[in-house]
Amino acid sequence: MNIVIYGTGGVGGYFGARLAQAGNNVTFIARGKHLETIQQKGLQLKSPKGDYLVYPANATSDISEVKDIDLVLVCTKTWQVAEVSEILKPVLNENTMVISLLNGCNNHEVITSVIGEKHVLGGLCKIVSFVENYGVINHVAYNPTIVFGELNNKKTERVLALETTLKNAKITYQLAEDIQKEIWTKYLFITTISALGALTRAALGEMLASPYIKNMMQKTAEEIFAVAKAKGVNLPEDSIQKQFEIIESLPFETTASLQRDIMDGKPSELEAQNGTIVRFGQELNVPTPINDLIYYSLLPQENRARKVK
Repeated sequence: MNIVIYGTGGVGGYFGARLAQAGNNVTFIARGKHLETIQQKGLQLKSPKGDYLVYPANATSDISEVKDIDLVLVCTKTWQVAEVSEILKPVLNENTMVISLLNGCNNHEVITSVIGEKHVLGGLCKIVSFVENYGVINHVAYNPTIVFGELNNKKTERVLALETTLKNAKITYQLAEDIQKEIWTKYLFITTISALGALTRAALGEMLASPYIKNMMQKTAEEIFAVAKAKGVNLPEDSIQKQFEIIESLPFETTASLQRDIMDGKPSELEAQNGTIVRFGQELNVPTPINDLIYYSLLPQENRARKVK
């Protein structure tokens, strides 16, 4: 496949490297010194599942240089999705697939509103990875997994072709029976831990070791579950229990990207995570007091990072 990785961070860098390793024609969209290093030295992947150097690596900051694109994996930050969608619009051909692997529950809706539904599949990923240095991606935890599917859950020729591509790249994948359920399950997981980690400035293991904070995590998850149900998402009743089993299996020192961004004074995905739950709760008359507390406590720092007065 001719694949574009839009955003070569921990997520895009990992999956792009594995797809390139399998022989796909992969172009990495990056910028600044990260881009320069990839162009000069390649993209270095460090992983318990095997290191790999993509060299030479196709890398650019301008997607208009890429022709005949079969698949775009959007791996930026959630607040960039609308802007990225506008950039993608002119380069799409009749058969280009676009999948967001970002955190959040409605990225596909934002993309669809710009480029139209026919190009868009639902998607998400599961991985703990980050940019260690310019041109270096470090995968540190979790079996990297891509979950995807048509928004109407049909098993079309294109999703079956993508399934084959991921299988050949030895990437763990799931062709979803209900993509909305899968998106919200991941959303419940990541929103339960990320902003609370930023608020406490604590690693995941430290939060779990505190009965008070762990109880806050539980109540955060319960509110997200209630909002999902009010929106008609078919989440199983044991969703919270299963996500906590995963949370408790992660390394003690685990931190989420939102947490790291806020602690570093950078713009974060706060609005896409707890902020969205607060907004949906207000719209649906579902109380979300814990998410309210987390969101509004962190909002001044978020506004400062975004230079919002």
